Amino acid sequence: LVAISGAVGAILCDRALTRAAVRRRDAIRMGLPAVADLLALAVAAGESPVAALDRVARIARGPLATECRRACDDARRSRRACDDAGSGVPFAEALDAMADRVDVPAVRRFVDGVAIAVQRGTPLADVLRAQAGDARADLHRGLLETAGRKEVLMLVPVVFLVLPTVVLVALYPAISSLSSINP
Repeated sequence: LVAISGAVGAILCDRALTRAAVRRRDAIRMGLPAVADLLALAVAAGESPVAALDRVARIARGPLATECRRACDDARRSRRACDDAGSGVPFAEALDAMADRVDVPAVRRFVDGVAIAVQRGTPLADVLRAQAGDARADLHRGLLETAGRKEVLMLVPVVFLVLPTVVLVALYPAISSLSSINP
């Protein structure tokens, strides 16, 4: 009995942890378009990528904002460790580490796009706006897929509960009139 209850407890803890991880990933995926838009606005206003990420980390809420704060802290630490004022490489590494910790494909694509834009010197605000649009489209696509799966589940009560009730209501007058006729 002790071994069985221990195994059941371990399985329940594992499932609870898995559900919490899935909820966290979903919250990160849903918060990505807003964070990308805020970053685009801050960069378009003239802030550096690190300052923009720091501002977004202070303003935004949720697990992605927490990860952005941690990436800013990592970038600051690596910048203090270096003698030079920074070439942007530690910032890209901090973002890369954030994407590894988060383990969400949309965040990985976002970080890769930002890193490439910083390395190549392309206008970061335009890249961030495009990344925000891609994140919104990805979120929309995910919602449509979820709705498609839920659509089948919603048909079950209709087919097994509502349809038989409607058929009985429609056939009851005919059955009662047939039973009232005695040959």
